Amino acid sequence: MVIGNSVKKGLLSGLNTTWSLGKVIFPVTLIVTVLQYTPVLPWAIDLIAPLMNLIGLPGDAAIPLVLGNFLNLYAAIAGILTLDLTVKEVFIIAMMLSFSHNLLIESGVAMKTGVKLWIILTVRIGLALLSALVINLVWHGGSEMAQGMAVGETAEVNGMSAILMHGIVQALSGIAQLAVIVIPLMIVVQIMKDLKWLEAFSKALAPFMKVLGMKQNASMPFVTGLTLGLAYGAGVMIQAAKEDNVSKKDMTIAFIFLVACHAVVEDTLIFIPLGIPVLPLLLIRLLTAIVLTMVVAYIWNRSDRVQRKEAVYEQ
Repeated sequence: MVIGNSVKKGLLSGLNTTWSLGKVIFPVTLIVTVLQYTPVLPWAIDLIAPLMNLIGLPGDAAIPLVLGNFLNLYAAIAGILTLDLTVKEVFIIAMMLSFSHNLLIESGVAMKTGVKLWIILTVRIGLALLSALVINLVWHGGSEMAQGMAVGETAEVNGMSAILMHGIVQALSGIAQLAVIVIPLMIVVQIMKDLKWLEAFSKALAPFMKVLGMKQNASMPFVTGLTLGLAYGAGVMIQAAKEDNVSKKDMTIAFIFLVACHAVVEDTLIFIPLGIPVLPLLLIRLLTAIVLTMVVAYIWNRSDRVQRKEAVYEQ
């Protein structure tokens, strides 16, 4: 009975989320597709192409990167669906956007929990650029076209009505692909909430928090961000930070981990329809987050110990 109600609530939440996201994806995909047939987009692409080439991407890859950073991953994928890209190029974009997306909303969440804006932006944008450079230099495969990409269709479409129809088809296709991921995801999340699995997971994760240099009371906002994401889990994270008296230091360390690796289920699965290897995407994010967090926590804790010793000597 409980599971049945959870499935119903999750299904309704999934449909509402799909509708909400569709209102972003549809116009973005349609506009970007139409702009491909005007001089505007090619001019902007040529302008930025030299910079994009440094990280192994064509100039038009700037479209999903801009959409992802200022809107969200779904808008970015809407942009990706309009482009001819290889598996390697889509993987680089996916990795960059995994580290750096939805900057406006998620940076606002970080500030409300007491984390400084410049720290979050430096970590997210820095990891995005560094990951792109490393992948471009290290990976020599992935030259085949990614699934779901608009291969060779641009030159075959002529006339305004045909262009609009092409854009509408692309937009509807993108929404359908994402609905297949979003609706089951919302059902699973609702079941986790109703069965108190999220709360239990938070308690079980306490020892891991200590390894990362955080106290146990930071586990709830940490787990919320890890599973639901910074934007979806914003309310829970802010409330938990206040109720559990999580220090600014622990929240900053937690956010450094989470900006590198948050919403691990959703942010990984939504890239499956694009035909890229998602397991390496997840593992790179997770490993980067663990190493970066442990280094920052070690340096921070050591600095605190030095300051305390100096204070004792002065007394």
